[in-house]
Amino acid sequence: MKDIMIATSNPNKVREYREMLEKLGYRIHDLSEIEHEDPEENGKTFAENALIKARSVWNHTGMMAIADDSGLSIDHLKGQPGIHSARYLAGHDYTYKNKMILKRLKNAEDRGARFTCAIALIDELGEHVFEGVMEGHISREIRGTNGFGYDPIFIPEGYEQTSAELTPDQKNTISHRGQATRKLLAYLNGEEQ
Repeated sequence: MKDIMIATSNPNKVREYREMLEKLGYRIHDLSEIEHEDPEENGKTFAENALIKARSVWNHTGMMAIADDSGLSIDHLKGQPGIHSARYLAGHDYTYKNKMILKRLKNAEDRGARFTCAIALIDELGEHVFEGVMEGHISREIRGTNGFGYDPIFIPEGYEQTSAELTPDQKNTISHRGQATRKLLAYLNGEEQ
């Protein structure tokens, strides 16, 4: 088995990676197993921030490293919250954040938005980034209880439901994270991208 260090201590993320990668013969480790300071995410893109986190873990452990960064970019808000999605309106929960976004877009005609996910992998062959984008628009109200974060206000292109109204399987088929993950798995399986 090969060892992979996931640059997170989020148990849900670790579980997701474990489910995907253990069947490919990888032993999954996470930041809860080591003493490690989170690096400053000062990149200008999701890919840069994912690489910053992956490099930090690779340099600290010498182990194959995976890190991801993702977020929501809203056209009317000039791309906000973007790479600051997790820290946007810091100190408030996502119910509040979603309400504030809807308030800011109250009279907006352009409600276009997209979720982006970048997964960085560093191995003995170098640095790799796998990206996925889910296009859509911001709803006019909070809807749905599946999902998390900004899912209850995001309607994927081609759908009438928010991401939080889709089943997990429906969402994984079209999501930014699902797209990026499939590219990562194709690489780890030795398939062409």
